[in-house]
Amino acid sequence: MVRLNKIYTKTGDDGSTGLGSGERRPKYDLRISAYGTVDEANACIGMARVGLDKTNPEIDAALAIVQNDLFDLGADLAVPPTESSEDEGRLRMTSHQVEAIEQLIDRFNADLDPLKSFILPGGTTAAAHLHLARTVSRRAERLIVELSERETVGISCIHYINRVSDFLFVAARVVNDGGKGDVLWVPGQNR
Repeated sequence: MVRLNKIYTKTGDDGSTGLGSGERRPKYDLRISAYGTVDEANACIGMARVGLDKTNPEIDAALAIVQNDLFDLGADLAVPPTESSEDEGRLRMTSHQVEAIEQLIDRFNADLDPLKSFILPGGTTAAAHLHLARTVSRRAERLIVELSERETVGISCIHYINRVSDFLFVAARVVNDGGKGDVLWVPGQNR
């Protein structure tokens, strides 16, 4: 369990921050941006959960699972993998977490009508927040993939963040009255 006694340390006053390994990096470092954007997506999911009414307890429970997994993802990204024995026991994303979110996507998508158009972000407040979280998770994915081209990143990190945006899309449709409240894109409507 993590224990935080003091919230500010002043160690970042020089524009650097510490990774979980103890290494210091600039706050604009790509690894920091990647897990910071994962954290931002997680906060957006939190906003969506606040907007959910009590008629969507299954989506709320699934979002809670995803939020916890996103913290795992951030922890994984915060400690660059090494080939030494000190990497053993580190919190790493797993293929099981990827499979679990795929099962959530399949479960909730099964009751939705197939789409005949792209969806504009909107409908209910919760759905709009979920669409925002989806776009932030896509940005996180782009950063994680870019990071993986420069440094080692676990493959489950990439797979998981890719599935998060898919799950959030499905969740937004579910909270939009099972897709009935989706706002459909009409190509060229305002020409």
